[in-house]
Amino acid sequence: MADYDLAIIGGGLNGVSLARDAAGRGLRVILFEQGDLGGAASSATPRLIHGDLSVLERRGFWRVRRALAERRIWLRIAPHLVRPMRFVIPAHSEERPPWLLRAGLYVYDGLTNRGGLPPSATLDITHHPVGNALKRPFGTAFEYSDCVVDDSRLVVLTALDAAERGAAIHTGARCVRADRTDTWRLAVVDRGHRRTITARALANATGGWTSMVADTVLREPQPAMAAMQMSQIIVPRLFDSENVYVFQNNDGRLIFARPLERDFTLIGTVTHAFTGDPAIVAMPGADVSYLCEAASRYFRERVAPTDVVRTVSGVNLTLASARGRDGTALFHARRRKAPLITMFGGDVTTSRLRAERAVTRLTPFYPMSPPWTDGAVLPGGDFAWDRFDTEVDLARDRWRFLSEPEAQRLVAAYGSRLPAVLGEARTRDELGPTFGPELTGAEVRYLMSHEWARFPEDVLWRRSKLGLTMPKADRDGLAAFMADVNDRPEPVEQRPIGR
Repeated sequence: MADYDLAIIGGGLNGVSLARDAAGRGLRVILFEQGDLGGAASSATPRLIHGDLSVLERRGFWRVRRALAERRIWLRIAPHLVRPMRFVIPAHSEERPPWLLRAGLYVYDGLTNRGGLPPSATLDITHHPVGNALKRPFGTAFEYSDCVVDDSRLVVLTALDAAERGAAIHTGARCVRADRTDTWRLAVVDRGHRRTITARALANATGGWTSMVADTVLREPQPAMAAMQMSQIIVPRLFDSENVYVFQNNDGRLIFARPLERDFTLIGTVTHAFTGDPAIVAMPGADVSYLCEAASRYFRERVAPTDVVRTVSGVNLTLASARGRDGTALFHARRRKAPLITMFGGDVTTSRLRAERAVTRLTPFYPMSPPWTDGAVLPGGDFAWDRFDTEVDLARDRWRFLSEPEAQRLVAAYGSRLPAVLGEARTRDELGPTFGPELTGAEVRYLMSHEWARFPEDVLWRRSKLGLTMPKADRDGLAAFMADVNDRPEPVEQRPIGR
């Protein structure tokens, strides 16, 4: 008998989504990630949950409708991570005519039951706050509803939910060989220790490494794939309003500019073909200049490459024959050969549905319960999305030393599980040492014991974005603190934590 029903290589959004879905259906699941969860392309997405107007423009009505249905699901199951916002498209005299934008948003509204989100509207931005940051020639804009998401925390909490449903999640574990018979036999180097496990099915969800893993580890043929790099830039905050700007660039692309971590603006995304090692992907200077120029067409304050405080890049694969945002899930099985799922590409919005369909393909091979992930909240998400501000107020009432921005960050990260992080602390001093203005020893210990954080980068850039503001001295102190905790490791908690 095999050790597991499904082994998964890769801890990005595709991999952890497979693990969560399969574990919840009663399968014995193990996942191996050679680095940190969401450490590559899954932390370099546009951070949007949306139907995508550019797909609508290409008449992909069914795809937009499906994505908008997923948007409603995400708002229901992850209200702390997925936040509704108003998106604003300024009308530009050299780009799409206003009547076309208005008609497109009318169709966009009609493709979804908005679930409480307001419909699109036409704005006179000469007398509206969203126009304050824009150049004066822009007098009309179109506003509609969509959502933003914390992509890297979505990966981690999906993995946490999978673990609490029985999946074994191993980070720092690299699969070096996989032999396929009627079962899969995997050789894994797990934090320096070599081990062998067997599984009845295998999923290759290694993102930009999918083709390489297929060739060198699995030794299985794969269809032709194309590597694509996606990049964004982070600059100091350019506007005060809480909305997302959608800018039409002169090449027809749509460029987004959204608030990030109170003091910054995220601008993106630019994509192009990529060659090389996905582990060392870097944003070319030409791409930085492109996004700066695209934003400067609209913002009153010019955005220059020297303003960029950080670039974010990742690489994912698409089928060379069909480059779609829904991603690809290939299934291969034949007599006396254990099943193989190869899943890559796709955006955040459709990741849950993509995993659901892939796991369903295993139904003929062993019994499992029906799909379930569209109705089960992620850890900490057991409140309605329109009660987010109420949760922040409750947190400030319970932990009176929290400022409103701190409470907003913590509720957005942990939701109703915040008591597991802060406990019964009555003062900030009871939370241990502090690193930078907000991060405490208690939060770091929680991330290490419950969310697989091992190094400062895991905490500062994926479990949070506090690396944007933390001084170097505090980063060094955080590294020393985590090294000390690692000397006395605690097992990752996989049991549900109550409110």
